[in-house]
Amino acid sequence: MLEHLLYFNIVRMAKVFGVSRSGYYYWIKHRHKAIQREAIRQKLDTKVKEAFDNSKGRDGSRRIQKELSESGNNHNVKTIAASMKRQDLTPKAARKFKCTTDSKHQMPVAPNLLDQNFNAAAPNEKWAGDITYVATSEGWLYLAVIIDLYSRQVIG
Repeated sequence: MLEHLLYFNIVRMAKVFGVSRSGYYYWIKHRHKAIQREAIRQKLDTKVKEAFDNSKGRDGSRRIQKELSESGNNHNVKTIAASMKRQDLTPKAARKFKCTTDSKHQMPVAPNLLDQNFNAAAPNEKWAGDITYVATSEGWLYLAVIIDLYSRQVIG
């Protein structure tokens, strides 16, 4: 409409476009606000995406809102949630801890021969071992280590 103001009067253009004259003037007066709002929205989207990526995709709108407010960007939780929805950012749900130890069994328990005395007087006198689980893309791997308590070297 603005580019045609030199050729047509406002009343005729408003009638052709199906808007009132007051609606046209309101649009002229407030059109820059929509541009400003979009610029602010883009900045917020960038900050939300950065905070989401820093949390490795685990934080939701509440935690991101808290993190942003600590850095001086105060926004409503619903505004953060709307930004996340616009960008299709959905946090990963935390997995429940799976207990793998059964302490209430009827099996015999091995005696504690070391009794917290981890100092050995000679090599190969005392060995200690442990096992841990390592998550990989192919599944869980089990790492078992045995060390000599005298030299602290890995035996196997």
